[in-house]
Amino acid sequence: MPRITLSRYLLEKQREQQWIHANLRLLVEVVARACKAISITIGKGALANALGSAEVENVQGEIQKKLDILSNEFLLDANEWGGHLAAMASEEMADPFAIPNRFPKGEYLLLFDPLDGSSNIDVNISVGTIFSVLRCPEGTENPTHESFLQPGTEQVCAGYTVYGPSTLLVLTLGDGVDVFTLDREVGSFILTERQLKIPEDTREFAINMSNMRFWEPPMQRYINELLAGKEGPRGKDFNMRWVASMVADVHRILSRGGIFTYPHDNRNPDQPGKLRLLYEANPMAFIVEQAGGAATNGRERIMTLQPESLHERVPVVLGSKNEVELVTRYHNEQHP
Repeated sequence: MPRITLSRYLLEKQREQQWIHANLRLLVEVVARACKAISITIGKGALANALGSAEVENVQGEIQKKLDILSNEFLLDANEWGGHLAAMASEEMADPFAIPNRFPKGEYLLLFDPLDGSSNIDVNISVGTIFSVLRCPEGTENPTHESFLQPGTEQVCAGYTVYGPSTLLVLTLGDGVDVFTLDREVGSFILTERQLKIPEDTREFAINMSNMRFWEPPMQRYINELLAGKEGPRGKDFNMRWVASMVADVHRILSRGGIFTYPHDNRNPDQPGKLRLLYEANPMAFIVEQAGGAATNGRERIMTLQPESLHERVPVVLGSKNEVELVTRYHNEQHP
């Protein structure tokens, strides 16, 4: 069986299946190239002087790691000149990044979280990059914040990389979810799994239990039922797994099932959730749905939400379909 590289895979999608446009193929290849550079830098760790804090805040008010800044620059530098993008937006930047006038502009918008889970980088736990691709609104010559405020159903592509023992690229073009593994010797992503499917039922959940006292009653009810195990209303034992790196937690769910949630809590009334709709929730929801799972904000499908701002946050519940539907039902029973 021939080894299928990412380039060949995308070319077949374009040429033989006529599923994607040539510019989208080029865009995914360039994003993958930037992710390889990030993977190499992460792999060097302290040898590249890449660990530790940069001692500056991003637009979210979070202290950036050195690798947050480096990863963001890798993605910007790789994608600004290729002619396939109209603009980019990053979780680490307050405003969209306009393509410099000296370069041609394309028809797509790229959004990304350059290094998800970066708080774990100094202790050598898996982190990743999340990205999403939208079409630039027709007739828009100079994209603004509003150009990016499209519901997740408008995504044409989404993916993430996991920088762990091996570097993986998980990708959906809207026709299922496939996985590529980076062959470090030859520098290519190789197709290693086709058409991932999330089991509808599970015995695993991922959540930050330290926040339980702040959750809404429906989420407390759901988690208490899981913790009750065989003796409780669910009649079976559940295991909790929590990495605190979304890409790692979601990838485990894609691999063997489970439910991941970062629910609404009452610590900050002006911040309904922890995760960003455009950079994390939408692309992960797209991937999970394409793998047969479900993704809601506790009450409605994430991908139908209309974004109101570039850095909007939302609660997230995603993974095995039957569990997500149960959590959502509990919330809607209390507040239809």
